[in-house]
Amino acid sequence: METSTLINILVWILLGWFVYSRFAPIQGVKNIKADELSKQFTNNSKKVIIDVREPREYENGYIPGAINIPLSQIKGRMKDIPTDKDIFLYCQSGMRSKQAARILTKGGFKNLFNLQGGIMAWGGKIQTPSKL
Repeated sequence: METSTLINILVWILLGWFVYSRFAPIQGVKNIKADELSKQFTNNSKKVIIDVREPREYENGYIPGAINIPLSQIKGRMKDIPTDKDIFLYCQSGMRSKQAARILTKGGFKNLFNLQGGIMAWGGKIQTPSKL
C-alpha cells in the first residue's frame, strides 16, 4: 500500500474519531429538551441550573435561577457546585455544556443533565441582570 493511501486512511480515522467524540453521548449524562427542563424546575428544589457561557453572554440573558460558571472556569470551581442535587447545564447551543458535563463526570458528579440545543432552544422566560 502506498504512503499517501495510508495517510488518507489515517486522516479519515482521526476525523471520524474527532466527530464521534464531540457528538457521542456521555455516559451518565442525560440530554433533555427545553420543555423537560421547564417541567423539572416546577417539580423540585433539589436542582441547580448552571450556565456555562462566558459572563458577557450570560449578561445578555439567561434562564431564571441559573448560576454562571463559565466552561473556562468549571474545573477550578467544582467545589462551588453541590454534589447532592441534580445539575442542569446549558450554553448557547449545547456543545460547551456537553464539555462541562464531561469534566464534571470525570470529577465524580452524578445526576447531570444537558439542555439540548442550549439557550437557543429555550422557549421560556429569559432574565437579564438588573442594572443599577
